Amino acid sequence: MQRRLALALPWLLAAPAARAQWAPDRPVRIVVPTGAGGITDLLARIVAQQLAPRIGQPVVIENRPGASGIIGTEAVVRAKPDGLTLLMVFPSHAANPALKAKLPYDTERELAPISAVSTVATVLLVPKESPDRSAADLIARAKREKLAYASVGAGSLAHLANALFCSMAGIEMIHVPFRSAPEAHAAVMKGEVAMFLDPPITTLPLLQGDKVRAIGVSTASRLAALPEVPTIAESGLPGFEATAWNGLLAPAGTSEQIIARYGTEVQAILADPAVRADFARQGTEPMPTTPTQFAEIIARDIAKWRRVVRDAGITPD
Repeated sequence: MQRRLALALPWLLAAPAARAQWAPDRPVRIVVPTGAGGITDLLARIVAQQLAPRIGQPVVIENRPGASGIIGTEAVVRAKPDGLTLLMVFPSHAANPALKAKLPYDTERELAPISAVSTVATVLLVPKESPDRSAADLIARAKREKLAYASVGAGSLAHLANALFCSMAGIEMIHVPFRSAPEAHAAVMKGEVAMFLDPPITTLPLLQGDKVRAIGVSTASRLAALPEVPTIAESGLPGFEATAWNGLLAPAGTSEQIIARYGTEVQAILADPAVRADFARQGTEPMPTTPTQFAEIIARDIAKWRRVVRDAGITPD
């Protein structure tokens, strides 16, 4: 995280120049391509609240859910590149090119990255009475028995992270998709599935209620919200990392001046201790980047999830 902040420092120093070059003259909207109340929506609202006084205009959130984020994303792709419409994406953004046979836009060419905003991790949950105390235990048992894992829908981050887990561990597990997180939680609590990779925002209440156990997190380092839980790499699967991100983009063709202005403001917002504390309460961490760094992250993750989908035998729909 310190390295990311260091890389973003030149943008912070350039803030006065960016402000002099461009400022919106009307309210700005941030399209969130998922429903209200989820982690992407909550983070977008934190950023919007901080961004408004910095740019001198109201910043409103517009939820456009549906089709794994495609509906809201397409709306931004078709919007004028005037800096008045932005997009806060969630993990499916990088997975959709692999999961969809045809998208109504080019993910990399028709959107201009501004900055990643936060990391999105998953927590490896097992039933409270599970004999597995580590990822190594779970992998060893999966080699002896036929086990199942839960996900919310096919092609979700949890599904792809589980597919990567199985591929790297050299095991096969039965995929059981559920329509909602509460249904998947119930299956884990009842012991109907051996594991579920779930975001921290919905995991924390379960752990506080002592209804499940966490034996690993999917990040490269431990989460501030769960410091006692080892990474999955520490817990028995070296090299494993399955993280995604939320990030801010604009329609392609948006000027460099506009991208620079938003970039500097987002960097400053994510460096604010109060904002970092708000993010921590959501079980996530700020992830400031430059536009170039964010573009590289998007390209890398699109390639990564294409490999995972191919290796897992998932057919794009």
